[in-house]
Amino acid sequence: MNGLIYYLAAVILWMGLAAQLPDLRRHRRDPLKRSFCAVILIAGLCFVLGAPPTVALVNDLTGIPNVAAPLTYGAVTAFGAASLILIVHWRGSDPTKVRRTARAWLFSYLGVIVAEGVLFTLGDAPVERRSDFDTYYASTPFIREMIVLYLTAHTVAAVTTTLLCWRWTRKVKRWTRGSLALLVVGWLFTSAYGVVKSVALTAHWLGHQWDGLSTSVAPLVAVGSCLASAGYILPLVGPRVDSAITFVRLRPLFCLLSGQSGRRRGVAALSWRTIGDVELRLTTRETAIRDGLKRLAGQLDDQVRQRAAREALAAGSSAADAEVIGLAAMVAVAALAEAPSPVARTGTIGLSVGDVDVVVSVSARVRRPVAGPRSLDTGQPSLLSLSRAVRTPIVDAAIQSGGSVVRQLS
Repeated sequence: MNGLIYYLAAVILWMGLAAQLPDLRRHRRDPLKRSFCAVILIAGLCFVLGAPPTVALVNDLTGIPNVAAPLTYGAVTAFGAASLILIVHWRGSDPTKVRRTARAWLFSYLGVIVAEGVLFTLGDAPVERRSDFDTYYASTPFIREMIVLYLTAHTVAAVTTTLLCWRWTRKVKRWTRGSLALLVVGWLFTSAYGVVKSVALTAHWLGHQWDGLSTSVAPLVAVGSCLASAGYILPLVGPRVDSAITFVRLRPLFCLLSGQSGRRRGVAALSWRTIGDVELRLTTRETAIRDGLKRLAGQLDDQVRQRAAREALAAGSSAADAEVIGLAAMVAVAALAEAPSPVARTGTIGLSVGDVDVVVSVSARVRRPVAGPRSLDTGQPSLLSLSRAVRTPIVDAAIQSGGSVVRQLS
């Protein structure tokens, strides 16, 4: 149980990495994608190497007391470097400047990792210490310098990343902003980790026994690594969540336009392999909806729209919402009738294909059709508004009324 939380965190991180491997293969030359995968890989490695059972196993297998310490220090240092490089690529700028900055961080931290290994080799740490290595060897030559170098590099990475993310937070929105907020909180925790460790070491040098800060409090502060890793994953997961929600919200309109009595018109069959591809399934659903609107363009009865809009206004809806309800009623009645004539059988004038934007330009808050050519607007916000209105009682009443007219004429 002592190392369970460490291994669980690593498994969660590496599951996220596994989900990114197909995309990494397709974009293997993308430095942003490579940096992201490197951060997740190294973050999981830090948790695995830092787990007490792993520390004992590595020391036993190598026969070198405390050799797990420089390995863990090296992994944490590499995580700081990978995070800095990812932020540099993520923010973007002049490509030449980005590459120069990323290489500067990379080679600087590679030098730190090599120096940590060299200092451990030069030092003498014969007594195995699995949890209090830092304070136990705080005064040992070369080992002391290795610990200070590790904490300095770690704190520099944490503070720098925190400041970069904080400044960037004010320039972005939605998922990216939430991601940066998580990164700021995570790296603040991680910065506190370095501060607590440094305080414990300083107290040891001054003759005080504050080892409990290092052995008890500091590992709890390491939860910042989890928050930081989650912050890196959020921009990839967030848009998929949006797509999944949109996919569900478009279902009423999709069912209405894709055919009656269980028939599905113009819907491309998807392979079972695409079951997890939310973006592809959303695109397929949106395409089916747009095709359905084009198919019904010659059958849309503007009197149905006007009547339903008036009823919505009388029921207390706003002018914009009433217009959306009117459009939804017009589409629903046309979908029910599926009449091939460009003029509705009730004698009212149907709308041409060029007027389909009247149905879907809800986001522009259209008040009424205006004569003249229009460009087709099938934007996602408009389709969502229309899909939401399809389920209103006024649209249901229009469908019932339209069904009665169709049965009388047939």
